[in-house]
Amino acid sequence: MRLAERRAQQLYREHKVLATVPGPVAVVDGRELVTFSSNDYLGLATHPQVIAAQQRGALLGAGATASHLVNGHLDIHQQLQAKIAEMTGRDAALLFGSGYMANVGVINALVGRGDFVVQDKLNHASLIDGGRLSGAQYLRFTHNDLDALETQLQRAREKNTGKILLAVDGVYSMDGDTAPLTDMAALCARYDAWLMVDEAHGFGVMGSELLPSAGSFAVAGLDQESAPIVMGTLGKAAGNGGAFVAGSQALIDYLTQFARTYIYATGMPPAVAAGCLRALQLMQEEPLRNTLHQRIDYFRRRAAALELPLEESTSAIQPLLLGCEKTVLAVATELQQAGYLVGAIRPPTVPAGTARLRITLSAVHTEAHIDGLLKALAGALNASEVAV
Repeated sequence: MRLAERRAQQLYREHKVLATVPGPVAVVDGRELVTFSSNDYLGLATHPQVIAAQQRGALLGAGATASHLVNGHLDIHQQLQAKIAEMTGRDAALLFGSGYMANVGVINALVGRGDFVVQDKLNHASLIDGGRLSGAQYLRFTHNDLDALETQLQRAREKNTGKILLAVDGVYSMDGDTAPLTDMAALCARYDAWLMVDEAHGFGVMGSELLPSAGSFAVAGLDQESAPIVMGTLGKAAGNGGAFVAGSQALIDYLTQFARTYIYATGMPPAVAAGCLRALQLMQEEPLRNTLHQRIDYFRRRAAALELPLEESTSAIQPLLLGCEKTVLAVATELQQAGYLVGAIRPPTVPAGTARLRITLSAVHTEAHIDGLLKALAGALNASEVAV
């Protein structure tokens, strides 16, 4: 019944089968397409040096063979954690199998019954699930609304002498906008709350002069005290797999002892750790981040000239809200027929009435790729009778 309903509502999801990882061209269901749907923002998933490092790492063993605290923690894991701590400006870091495992594990280790978790309504599902599973009282606020956030923090503090955790995305995966982290950190200081920032889409692609690839918290100028809990993934800008949490040595020591998704999970395969380490080194050695931002600027300028209705986003995520699920699918199909793969995002991933094309840019896209996409997009929108 539920499957039939989902099909009838144009919400049924299906796999697209790729022959290889897109870089940025891929063979999808047997046909070559230019992909604007990947989170490989810097092109590191297909970088020859990352692949070579991962091949060498496989010589250490196909798998870690046990959890990190039994015998699955190798020297390559230790090196990777040290590099992450360096790049985020934190004392230490801890590896997790995925961003989902990191968020659920960290929230459940830090808060429980008698505590509060406060979250943005557009947070990633892993943060939402972590909050719900923790047993803490769960409060949400309107997206990026500081007044609504303060109301919830005040409510939590008035009812609670225990812990309050504010968890937000640094960059929102479906909207591409950023959280007002400087103001959020100030509110956390006022109400004695911890700030946890999910940098899944910020790590590697934005930062400050001192921490150029650390993420949106670095752009906001937040140090370890004002942003004590930073989560990041290694499967997006780093082009590989796994995730991390970075913070004070005390935080990492605590999570090592109490984060169940760390303690009871097999360690990251050594080949993955080696590939991640080389990817992070390349973030520091090559101008990949600058190239990405040049592509973002080029895309937005060309889209504005065509009067395409983009959302306000300066990140690699460029959403085009169309509202209607049927229209989004029709436009995405037109684009695929023209040779371009773009994600058609529908509920429940996004709220009802906000179905969209999620266009993601990479440092390895060329201006010709972008020009071709925009031409095809304008044609697809016209064919679907979407006003531009």
